[in-house]
Amino acid sequence: MISLAQNPPRLAEAVKVSSFDPGDTRPGEGAGGRDGQLFDLVADPGQDQVSPRKLIRKLEVAGLEARDPRLDKTLSLIRALEDEAADDPIPLDRDAFRRVIQPSSLLVERALLGNLAVPDFASFSADIERLFEATRANEGGEAASYIPQLGRVDPDLFGLGLCTVDGQRLSLGDAGVPFSVQSSSKPISYSLALEHHGEEGVHRHVGREPSGQSFNELALNSKGLPHNPMINAGAIMSAALIRPDLGVAERFEYVVDMWTRLSGGVAPGFDNATYLSERRTADRNFALGYFLRENGAFPEGTDLLEVLDFYFQCCSLQITARAFSVVAATLANGGVCPLTGEVVFGPETVQKCLSLMYSCGMYDFSGEWAFSVGLPAKSGVSGAIVVVVPNVMGLAVWSPRLDALGNSVRGVEFCQRLVKEFNFHNYDSLVGGAHGKKDPRRQDRRARQASVVDLCWAASEGDLPGLRVLVAEGANPNHADYDGRTPLHLAAAEGQVAVVSYLLGSGVDPAPLDRWGATPLDDALRAGHEDVVTALEEAS
Repeated sequence: MISLAQNPPRLAEAVKVSSFDPGDTRPGEGAGGRDGQLFDLVADPGQDQVSPRKLIRKLEVAGLEARDPRLDKTLSLIRALEDEAADDPIPLDRDAFRRVIQPSSLLVERALLGNLAVPDFASFSADIERLFEATRANEGGEAASYIPQLGRVDPDLFGLGLCTVDGQRLSLGDAGVPFSVQSSSKPISYSLALEHHGEEGVHRHVGREPSGQSFNELALNSKGLPHNPMINAGAIMSAALIRPDLGVAERFEYVVDMWTRLSGGVAPGFDNATYLSERRTADRNFALGYFLRENGAFPEGTDLLEVLDFYFQCCSLQITARAFSVVAATLANGGVCPLTGEVVFGPETVQKCLSLMYSCGMYDFSGEWAFSVGLPAKSGVSGAIVVVVPNVMGLAVWSPRLDALGNSVRGVEFCQRLVKEFNFHNYDSLVGGAHGKKDPRRQDRRARQASVVDLCWAASEGDLPGLRVLVAEGANPNHADYDGRTPLHLAAAEGQVAVVSYLLGSGVDPAPLDRWGATPLDDALRAGHEDVVTALEEAS
């Protein structure tokens, strides 16, 4: 969690917040305005100073962490206030508070007001930990042994990672222990193929129906194709479709880079021992590959042995439950990584991927899973289950002991407990509150994807990362508030040239009129922001 005791390198050039010039306060801020309201939420009653540690604790309780890249600049400013010999950093007055939160103002505001995906994250975390500990008692099943390296993993390990679509995070147990992804990589491989070839190009070579047979069965559908991308034959086909224009080394680097982007910047490892072990014991996968080639399923020019080797490499990537939960949250967020705001996958890709995870992701348990759990998921024989709660969160559970169908015993039980406690099942909304389940979702009246107020405030504060996230999530940067003021008006008036350039580059109207008939250029001229004036004149 967030801590000032981590002692990162101090920023010699950091602004000394305690000596900010009060005259630099913008109108409507400082003692009042939106920032003032946030200050009052953190400060003790009647106090005009706030301990930075208290602000950090508030963010921590909301589910945000020090490693969250969206908070880097704010936390750097706070650390710059801390005297290396002092127990506490310098308190923040109202103006200093505003300057500290400005780089991540939108995120801090949402956290303090309880407007993140799960408003009461502390209570939700306590419930999740209770379910996790109750599941730990289950010692049934055995670790996979047909791949020797998997059979050597400590069967008692048990980890859970959780990340909401707003980047709130929870890690329990052995969430930091890396494991090989195995079949839980199949949704990502399928998505990578979709990104390059599109739906028609991919499903010319692989079906999209549950097979009704074992995941490695030597069987194809009536068209001589793999039944779906979530079984071995289909995943081998996905491997053949991932950037065939690249060389062998470049294809693997591309896959690693995409996993890194999906997880918010955490690069996966590679378990070479598992890779070698898997390749040596892969008679059935080789048989599947030759069977596919015999039936003419592969694209023309496919090198079968190269594709099989690439498939084994994709299965041998290493990740932690903690990092995998961010990958799942990126899928839950329609392809936008919650920690970076980057659009990694298009929403159409995610829709198709989640559909097949829902119907085909749990081996021969897929039908029962859809019935009783009702969430898109994918399991792997390393003991991983990655689960997506669309528009809410992603989670990854890892425990090596498997049931007879190849799914993690503890992982399945935890997810069953989860949907009994919370209304996450795909069809829980049909029965409303009749089932008595908890709903941890945010209940505020504003639609997160169309908040004009958030857009305008982020623009005026120069919070470019926050603005990018809002636009990526579907908010329209051309929309105006009740005075006809658009984000471009606010950014121009405040001299936020980087935001102005971003908005203009996003194709917004460069000359909208507010209710007084003023354009963003008028605002920039009135305030004397010459660099903004230049940018707007060039765009007109």
